[in-house]
Amino acid sequence: MKKVLIATEKPFAKAAVEGIKKILSDAGIEAVLLEKYTDANELLQKVSDVEGLIVRSDKVTREVVEAAKNLKIVVRAGAGYDNLDLAACTEHKVTAMNTPGQNSNAVAELAIALMVYMARNTFAPGTGSELKGKTLGIHAYGNVGRLVALLGKGFGMQVYAFDPFVSKEKIEQDGVKVCQTIAQLYSTCQYVSLHIPATEQTKKSINADLLKQMPQGGTLINTARKEVIDEDSVLALLQERTDLRYAADVAPACHAAAKEKLGTRYFATEKKMGAETAEANINAGLAAAQQVVNFLQKGDKTFQVNK
Repeated sequence: MKKVLIATEKPFAKAAVEGIKKILSDAGIEAVLLEKYTDANELLQKVSDVEGLIVRSDKVTREVVEAAKNLKIVVRAGAGYDNLDLAACTEHKVTAMNTPGQNSNAVAELAIALMVYMARNTFAPGTGSELKGKTLGIHAYGNVGRLVALLGKGFGMQVYAFDPFVSKEKIEQDGVKVCQTIAQLYSTCQYVSLHIPATEQTKKSINADLLKQMPQGGTLINTARKEVIDEDSVLALLQERTDLRYAADVAPACHAAAKEKLGTRYFATEKKMGAETAEANINAGLAAAQQVVNFLQKGDKTFQVNK
């Protein structure tokens, strides 16, 4: 019988675990559970004889891949997959996947919530502002970006987007205006919501030179990855431009300094929480399980990310 390991240092919801087990069991696959582990060696031991691996934010390093002699597929239950060593997976003929779209609504709602929170001065005493009538820029118009755009329109915001990989027609059909350059997006929009992945091209690409082009009172919202922010230059700019604000669902390395120096113009959650809803947790887990089954039974490589 084939075996699939569900390795989650931060566990799935109980309903998700039960659903994953049922999907695997119905396909004649044994489910092995490793939750709340604190030592990477536990993962290395458990993965040694499995054909499939399902993770959340757990690191699937080269060491993990090499320890998994029978591994054929690893699925990251979520959209981002920078916790997977894609090169190692490819070298060892392991198909790596993510579950795009399953967490999208949860992340999009959080992005809007962060905008409201910052517009109201993190709910500190004093006069805040409204989102209605403000300009909102979507940096990357994927599953999450599109939902943020639609929610923003519901608030009465004027929405713009920049994404060279999405057609002008597809963006405009949502009633969203297309920006031709990143600079145009940032110089036009009072709020910018980041949805770019962390790649070699995007890491530290959001820097002071870009943010200083934002209008007076501009706010950057990051529910993507902290690695895309050039933290040193952005922190320096935020101290210089006392009208700018920054909010993220994952704390940057300079969290303590930013909190001390920027006050209510800065907010970040201690742990990444964009997908931390019961619905997203269940959706991503079930999707991951079904993708594992489809791959092991039919060779279905939909959502493969290490092509």
